[in-house]
Amino acid sequence: MTVDPVALTARLVRCNSVTPAEGGAIVLLETLLTEAGFACTRVDRGGIANLFARWGRKGANRSFGFNGHTDVVPIGNPDDWTVDPFGAEIRDGFLWGRGATDMKSGVAAFVAAACDFVQTTPPDGAVILAITGDEEADALDGTTALLDWMTANQEQMTDCLVGEPTSPNHMGEAMKIGRRGSMTAWFTFQGVQGHSAYPHRAKNPLPAMARLMDRLASHTLDDGTAHFDPSSLAIVTMDTGNPATNVIPATCRAAVNSRFNDDHTGAALTKWMQSELDAFAADTGIAITMTVKISGESFLTPPGTLSALIGDAVQAETGKTPELSTSGGTSDARFVKDHCPVVEFGLVGKTMHMVDEKVPVADIHTLKAIYARILKEYFA
Repeated sequence: MTVDPVALTARLVRCNSVTPAEGGAIVLLETLLTEAGFACTRVDRGGIANLFARWGRKGANRSFGFNGHTDVVPIGNPDDWTVDPFGAEIRDGFLWGRGATDMKSGVAAFVAAACDFVQTTPPDGAVILAITGDEEADALDGTTALLDWMTANQEQMTDCLVGEPTSPNHMGEAMKIGRRGSMTAWFTFQGVQGHSAYPHRAKNPLPAMARLMDRLASHTLDDGTAHFDPSSLAIVTMDTGNPATNVIPATCRAAVNSRFNDDHTGAALTKWMQSELDAFAADTGIAITMTVKISGESFLTPPGTLSALIGDAVQAETGKTPELSTSGGTSDARFVKDHCPVVEFGLVGKTMHMVDEKVPVADIHTLKAIYARILKEYFA
């Protein structure tokens, strides 16, 4: 059978799979892949639906993997949409709907390419699809659950391609060979409340908060590395919750978010912020506490065979040589990189998470052709 990636994208978009809902998307793919000869296993965990599908022998010498997700972000105010967010309407050369870009079209393209490939050119090796329903939220029980299960069951991808949108404006512009790390730190500043006319009787936490936040945000973490832009640290909130202008508050809070390159680790940045915090607490007499969440460490898949394979396929199908990029936020590639070499390549991401999300129909066909060429050349 030949799988139409546009029709499959439309069927997936019609599945209301806002995280953590499965919405029928994983069931649809499991049925399709089983019919195509894949051995399918549901790897559900924590109320999240995940699917592992393998064509070929377990433990094969070579196994190419695709990773992607069928969950989507909420639609926001439905009245702001000009189309049914889950209608998958095709109009003006675009397929419209939540998840059309991020990333049901990517999943449809690699599923379609894999189904066609294993039936027309059975490879000497295995093709593995690891599809999750938990990428857009905390990602605790999605790709991590699949990788945990694979380890426990001696399933192995030799190389993996994550089908996230990677190009900023035009199809084929960029692939991602790494990602910056991401961490958030929350600070609580505890002083003593008092009347603003008698500041000497209070202990105002606000100057300590302002000074510490400015010091952290003004610090140059680095000047960039060979494949990464300079690391950043941004103040994302400063709050007192104080409506009165004649009261010095006892408590205030702030948070920063850092996107960091391979010059740093989350632990090292945490240690640096703690040292700055301790110095300010000692200097001001304000008690300061910090809580940190590290969403992912930075990583790099060095340019080599895998990125060249993908770049050649993109060039052949689009005429563009994709830039080797490490920009953007986090993705599930941050988990896959501990399992095998991983590169990301997919569609243009301009409308992802937006109202009236849409994807050019022609780009879905092109993406399937790129993925099909990658499989053909990988197993050649």
